[in-house]
Amino acid sequence: MSPAEPNMRNKRLSAVLQRAIENTLARGLADPRIRGLISVTELELSQDLKLCNVKVSIYPQEHENLTMHGLKDATAHIRRKVMDQIHIREMPRLVFKLDDGLKKQAEVMELLAKARAEFKDNPSTDEPEPGDQTTQEEVSP
Repeated sequence: MSPAEPNMRNKRLSAVLQRAIENTLARGLADPRIRGLISVTELELSQDLKLCNVKVSIYPQEHENLTMHGLKDATAHIRRKVMDQIHIREMPRLVFKLDDGLKKQAEVMELLAKARAEFKDNPSTDEPEPGDQTTQEEVSP
């Protein structure tokens, strides 16, 4: 077995697991705490294939805490549903974690949009106009 082969198996299994978990979450769970749009953003599968960290993004943000509690309590049920969809000898243990990367990205985009709007409304007089041809010698004493 080549050194790259276990890594390829790990990647293939990660992709299959991610699709199966997404399908299970999309079909919905009976737990009323699990609400909102849940996206699986990343899967981290251990080298021995016994542990799978599932990073999820939850929208809207106000449902995050309650939904995470619901997902953690429903982990065994989700694991069984995933096992029904894929057939592997030993199913990894699932651990759900909140991925706040998308939230941070949205905050940065919002700040950039706000700065852009402020600049549009109040262009600074310190900045040269696009047609201004002032050279360094003219500015220096």
